[in-house]
Amino acid sequence: MRITNLLNKSAMILNADVSDKNTAIEALVEMHDKAGNLSDKKKYREDILAREAESTTAVGEGIAIPHAKSSAVLKPGLAVMTVKDGIDYGAPDGKPSNLLFMIAAPEDGDLHLEVLSRLMTLLMDLDLRKNLLEAGSKDEFLNIIDKAEEDKYGKPESSAVKKSEKKYQHKVVAVTACPTGIAHTYMAAEALEQKAAEMGVQIKVETNGSGGAKNVLTPQEIQEADGVIIAADKNVEMVRFDGKPVLKTTVSKGINEPEELIQEVIKGKAPVYTYEGGKTTEINVSSESAGRQIYKHLMNGVSYMLPFVIGGGIMIALAFLIDTIAGAPKDSSFGTYTAAAAFFKTIGGYAFSFMLPVLAGYIARSIADRPGLAVGFVGGFIATVGSTFAQVSGDSSAISGFLGALIAGFAGGYIVLLLKKIFSFLPKSLESMLPVLILPLLGTIIIGLFMCAINPAVGALNMWITDLLNSMGETSKIILGCVVAGMMAIDMGGPFNKAAYVFGTAAITTGGFDIMAAVMIGGMVPPIAIALCATFFKNKWTDTELKSAPINYIMGLCFITEGAIPYAASDPIRVIPSCVVGSAVAGGLSMAFGCTLRAPHGGIFVFPVVGNVLFYVIALVVGAVVGMALLAILKKNIARKVSN
Repeated sequence: MRITNLLNKSAMILNADVSDKNTAIEALVEMHDKAGNLSDKKKYREDILAREAESTTAVGEGIAIPHAKSSAVLKPGLAVMTVKDGIDYGAPDGKPSNLLFMIAAPEDGDLHLEVLSRLMTLLMDLDLRKNLLEAGSKDEFLNIIDKAEEDKYGKPESSAVKKSEKKYQHKVVAVTACPTGIAHTYMAAEALEQKAAEMGVQIKVETNGSGGAKNVLTPQEIQEADGVIIAADKNVEMVRFDGKPVLKTTVSKGINEPEELIQEVIKGKAPVYTYEGGKTTEINVSSESAGRQIYKHLMNGVSYMLPFVIGGGIMIALAFLIDTIAGAPKDSSFGTYTAAAAFFKTIGGYAFSFMLPVLAGYIARSIADRPGLAVGFVGGFIATVGSTFAQVSGDSSAISGFLGALIAGFAGGYIVLLLKKIFSFLPKSLESMLPVLILPLLGTIIIGLFMCAINPAVGALNMWITDLLNSMGETSKIILGCVVAGMMAIDMGGPFNKAAYVFGTAAITTGGFDIMAAVMIGGMVPPIAIALCATFFKNKWTDTELKSAPINYIMGLCFITEGAIPYAASDPIRVIPSCVVGSAVAGGLSMAFGCTLRAPHGGIFVFPVVGNVLFYVIALVVGAVVGMALLAILKKNIARKVSN
């Protein structure tokens, strides 16, 4: 299979008349649909937008490669668009993108990824990009790609002979990987290979794509290499690089700064990596601040925690709904009065009880790798029972809860790192004892002592916060509702949004169900406000935006704030403030009406368990209308363009 087998004329637009990223995405999705690549256009669009919400798929140098593996894809395919003056796609080099390929990849199978990886590597050729942009017809465009592929891959045997005959002064190995493993993975690999060839450096690059690892490095190749480059935005297998100089960086730097990375390795500037024990050298991504690293550790813990919170929380909420329908008395047995309710509340409670240990465990694992996992889990569990030196089995007044689990996660991770450094004197013959005996044993003892020491103080702080929230006057609670709901709309899935959501889920554990209600309604408002504005003020949006806007009704009602991201990205100065105000109004009204929510997710599907649900709906409607009105006022009338 060749690249041109995935691309046909019905999925191509040359010199497209598009003005922004959202319009381009919509046109590319439409082409995939017309080419028969999709079974569900809306679902595929949602998957593309979800991928864009993680990070931009623009790779610089005028190239953007939006992509998604989706259950809505019937067959793998490509859609291509050239834009004469380019559009702002959020490229890391700040340049407009004028050559766009959208990849449609089915969830199962990976044969097509081999072909797609070829495209990614070919696009690193400046002359090829220039020729594609100057192509006068679709046939010419296809011929250019076909010839470039034949020139590069047509005679692999002769290429291999040529490579084997050439002698190199330096040898480098590398691994590239991105979260989805489709585009950036192969772009980084090709950039490193091209630059190494120019510099006279032998290099082999392993790609950790969505179809698994390809071009896997052998132990001999690793041993003979001067050093290793890890250009990855996800975890890769590191034990094999023990004792080698390793330079760890982001996949975007692999694409944009290959020469600098190779130079750093061959000049001996890469730190020596030691896996689990021995002399520890921290390998930091130079572009990340300490705050960014702390945020990544926290989000790692939160991502593993959320399934337990959502699954357990919704089951508990269903238990209360079942007993409400059954007319159970609102006493201590409420939620377990009927057999069905008791089942949901008990099993949901089991799931919910793992929340804090999992949070702490995976924060610690993010910091110290696998040896940190057990230490973090133990620390998180101690936070849930409130162990102290006076009462090791647990003291209800010393339960440190969510805050204690956060502390336990970070403390556990750094305790393990410290222990690794302390025991760096161990000879090689005893190093195997470090991760399986010394680190978990001493780490567990130390985290136990640490948590017993801090639990009384953190528990008292928790009780003070709970009492403060419970004693808040009506005005203070309304302000709190406005703040947490507004935060949900600031970056729609970014740090502010995540901070508000984590605060809401933590409040559930202490009975702050009104806070969770305000958080969820704040996340529902932005997509609904945008959909309403597109419905009633059509002159504010392009034709493409008008076509895709109705899906935001569904995304908003399902508590998927990310549906608003493409609209916010195309006009952030007007869209974001409008959404923030609308969300804040809804959150404040939710608090004022005394609405509560025991489930940490679900949108309209958990409305049956919302306390004071009628007024909750009113708050949602008012907030969305306020957001719509501000959008209608702030956004300028624009001439709509139709892609063809």
